[in-house]
Amino acid sequence: MRASPAPPWQASASPRSPGRSFRAEVATPEGGLVLILGGARSGKSRFAEALVEAAPGPWAYIATAEAHDGEMAARIALHRARRRAGWETLDAPLDLSGALAALPDGRPALVDCLTLWLTNHLLADHDLDAEAERLLAALAARAGLTVCVSNEVGFGIVPDNALARRFRDAAGRLNQQVAAIAGRVTLVVAGLPLDLKTPGGAP
Repeated sequence: MRASPAPPWQASASPRSPGRSFRAEVATPEGGLVLILGGARSGKSRFAEALVEAAPGPWAYIATAEAHDGEMAARIALHRARRRAGWETLDAPLDLSGALAALPDGRPALVDCLTLWLTNHLLADHDLDAEAERLLAALAARAGLTVCVSNEVGFGIVPDNALARRFRDAAGRLNQQVAAIAGRVTLVVAGLPLDLKTPGGAP
């Protein structure tokens, strides 16, 4: 049986960076906000990295994850290892709006991911609505290309506890709010991108 060809954005001359040769199948915007959604292990982060790399570097990688255990530490290390030279990593588990505001406007930025950022604020018992408002203002104020990764958490079953339901609802609201101000919204499923909203087009 003949294997199906890999998606074009996964083609690479180097095993460290599967998305290097991808140019997003469309012209990458010079500026503006892009939201990349997907489930766990959907390929959304690789897609987002490749989209940012299609713009002139250097690129800023704003990481929201915290290594609370060995598994998360290994996952963070894997993400770092596959990124090629030209990336500057900034850790912003809570103050994401501040990290965005500190970047030069022309520097392309990747935020990975909004879901973990929201989780960090939820566990710290912060005002999620207030934090979301600060983030949305920072995203809207940026002139450079900003690509945000977020999990689509609404496809599963209803969580069996109040905290998980609160998180699911907050994540769904945040995704809708970011999508409303983004110029492009793409859902990645099984490594394949599906544009839900494109620049100049109706959502």
